[in-house]
This record gives sequence, C-alpha cells and structure tokens, in this order.
Amino acid sequence: MSNYLITVNGEELDCKTSDADSLDSIVVNANTLHVLDQNSAFKVEMLQTDFSNKKVTLSINGNVYEVKLEDEYDQQIKKMGLLAVTTQKLNEVKAPMPGLIVDVMVEVGQEIVEGTPLLVLSAMKMENVILAQGEGIVKSIKVEKDDAVEKGQLIIEME
Repeated sequence: MSNYLITVNGEELDCKTSDADSLDSIVVNANTLHVLDQNSAFKVEMLQTDFSNKKVTLSINGNVYEVKLEDEYDQQIKKMGLLAVTTQKLNEVKAPMPGLIVDVMVEVGQEIVEGTPLLVLSAMKMENVILAQGEGIVKSIKVEKDDAVEKGQLIIEME
C-alpha cells in the first residue's frame, strides 16, 4: 500500500492508495468525474495538468484547487534534501583573458544574481559578455571603460 502526500492550495494531506480506491466515482468524460463520498455528490473537472511536476488544477463543484501529488519516492528525495537549490556567494570577478573593457554594466551597490551581465570584454577581435557566476552586492569596480586588463586581474569586488 503506497502513501502519498497531497498538497491542496498549500495545505498538506496524507493519503493511502486505499483512500482513493474507496471513492465511489463515475467517469463522465475525459476531464470530468462524478464522485460520491459520505452521502455527498461532487463534480470534479480537470482544468489543467502538469504531469512532469505532478500538478493538476481541479474544479470541484465550481471551486478551483491546485493539487500536487508526491509519492513515497518524491517524499524521500525531499527529506534527503536533494531538491535544495544552493547558491554561490560571489566574492570577486577576475578577467578570464587579457583584453579591453568595452562596457561596464553594473554599478557599486547593485545586487546581482547568477547570470547577471557584468561587463563586456573585447579579446581577440571578439566581444565577450562576462556574466556573474554567483550572487552578491557590488562593493567596488576596479576598471573603467577602455581599460586594458590582464588575465586574472581583479575587475569587480563583491560583498
């Protein structure tokens, strides 16, 4: 017998396979069920599905519910913390190659996240947009437009 964790509009409920098997339901069409439970009738319509994320939007007697289903495997992965997203704190940005600073796209005090364009570096007749590899706040900018830089030279200091 499998245990499921069902999240309905942010509220978590534990459910067993036998709970679903005990429902008295009739398929009306591909997206609609008629369900009887404890002497009450319910019209259940499937409005939207996202099977890859195990989510479904249901209308039950006209009320809309966002439902997420987690099986025992999903619950174990969550418990082990394997879905936790980690972010890297960025301390400094160094020139990846020698070149010429074409444009500085951030300012001191600006908060950045991973992927934020920091500057444009021209090297070997190509313009390279240097992106943030982590997150932080710009503490100081050590170069200006049209400055020449060497590989490994400190360009931006973060806090």
